[in-house]
Amino acid sequence: MGIGAILLEHGLISADDLDRALAEQKSSGERLDKTLIRMGLVEPSQVTRAISEQFDLPMVDLAEMVIEDDVLACIPRQIVFRQQCVPVERLPAIKGVTGSVPALRIATCDPFDHSVFDELRLLTGCHIELALAEEEDLRQFIRARYGVGGDTLEELSRDISDSDPERSESESDEAAAHEASVIRLVNELLGEAIASRATDVHIEPYEHRLIVRYRIDGVLQRANVSSAINRFASAIVSRIKIMSSMNIAEKRKPQDGRITLKRSGQSFDLRVSIIPMLFGEGVVLRILNKSAVLLGLDELGMPGAILERWDTAISKPHGILLVTGPTGSGKSTTLYASLNRIISDEIKAITVEDPVEYHVQGVNQIQVNHKVGMDFSAGLRAILRHDPDVIMIGEIRDRETAEAAVQASLTGHLVFSTLHTNDAAGAMPRMLDMGVEPYLVSSSIEGVLAQRLVRCICEHCREEYSPSPADLPEDFEHSPGQMLARGGGCRQCFNTGYRGRKGVYELLRMTEPIRDMVMRRANASEIAREALASGDLNLLRHDGYDKARAGMTTIDEVMRIARA
Repeated sequence: MGIGAILLEHGLISADDLDRALAEQKSSGERLDKTLIRMGLVEPSQVTRAISEQFDLPMVDLAEMVIEDDVLACIPRQIVFRQQCVPVERLPAIKGVTGSVPALRIATCDPFDHSVFDELRLLTGCHIELALAEEEDLRQFIRARYGVGGDTLEELSRDISDSDPERSESESDEAAAHEASVIRLVNELLGEAIASRATDVHIEPYEHRLIVRYRIDGVLQRANVSSAINRFASAIVSRIKIMSSMNIAEKRKPQDGRITLKRSGQSFDLRVSIIPMLFGEGVVLRILNKSAVLLGLDELGMPGAILERWDTAISKPHGILLVTGPTGSGKSTTLYASLNRIISDEIKAITVEDPVEYHVQGVNQIQVNHKVGMDFSAGLRAILRHDPDVIMIGEIRDRETAEAAVQASLTGHLVFSTLHTNDAAGAMPRMLDMGVEPYLVSSSIEGVLAQRLVRCICEHCREEYSPSPADLPEDFEHSPGQMLARGGGCRQCFNTGYRGRKGVYELLRMTEPIRDMVMRRANASEIAREALASGDLNLLRHDGYDKARAGMTTIDEVMRIARA
């Protein structure tokens, strides 16, 4: 009985659902249950339970099992990675015609491919009994116990002795970078990063080791990679250079490039930076999901009171609206969501970006190209001749861009941009430091939105607790007996207690007193005090406190990104 019939018999899908999935499967070529899951017609756990009941197969929770290394060694790594199955337990011997046969229990998520288990019987000499594990649990277990690309590294280690000792180092690197094993290893490292929701991949060379780290939800985590990877650092870097169209022979200068990848029907843009370091070349890849759905401001976590004020600001006919924060704090995403909120047939919007992260319907988007002199300031001067109503500049980095943005706002355009400052009040002094005249800054800026991203509590291991007053910040308003939430740590969140992120916001509205302070070149602290006293500024951490009280994040996480 096929998987579709099993799910139909268990009442998990309807006949219409099955017909739709079969039609979709013809074009995708994937397994039927994967198609049903992708279409949202059934949950992975429901599929596993239905198969377990239908074939009377036991289910195992790999996260709870303690499996000895000698049991894992029963099956070659190549089979484990290729067939996504792992040995979990030695069983009592089975009596056969020729005597007793040792038995082995294998955990799999696909019990339908019998040829695989025939192969395992021949390889191990054991009677094979099957157990079912959920696919995501199995993938995480293999990554944790065998390492990312473990089978590929084993294959590379075997082949290294076959290399030509007469070949130069650069020739060896280039040759290795084109080998199928290295290509597969790099693809596995990048694929694992994408599957783990990483935003950055760091490949760092040290004297005797190569470390790979993924930034997940804003925090770096070591990738579980075998120490065998240390021997292939140069080949990995060379492969990445080839993928991003860099000069493979240049190892003395920094290089930048770009890679486009497709995974699971989605398109990813990888920005690559390679810098020579003491013990090799360091690589950082920023991962941008070009197929990501553009979220609304409320979905990003902007609270209602700030959203109402921001809506008023973005509806103005002219002026500059700035979004500030460190790299990776979601500034561009907020700008895109703001643009998407006001765009219509009556408004022409043009952006100058580096890179174009999202494609917004109805917005003319320009990609910065420094090689031909197309930077932010040059792009801004050019698009003013295209009669825009709204302009978005990816970032104000220098005096030339800042002055061009000011002039655009003073000639009747609404200008969106980002700026690197610690808080909203620091935006005006930063513009003055760039050399823009105080009267231009005070007359052009209409509002400044500062933001950070806080990690959200994992819903799978969420628990409530009663906090001790000693563990709470002095300015955190907390009622006696009020419960807060935290994550206990589970396999879904890599035992961090957090999964996903939301924005925390601070909005400064420009008023006449603040404009006067800018004219006097007041510093950020003075501006913040005035705005707080008049009610024209909320603080980042106060929005974070509200999210902690609502059970969205934790106090520790708020204090990590916005200390008092």
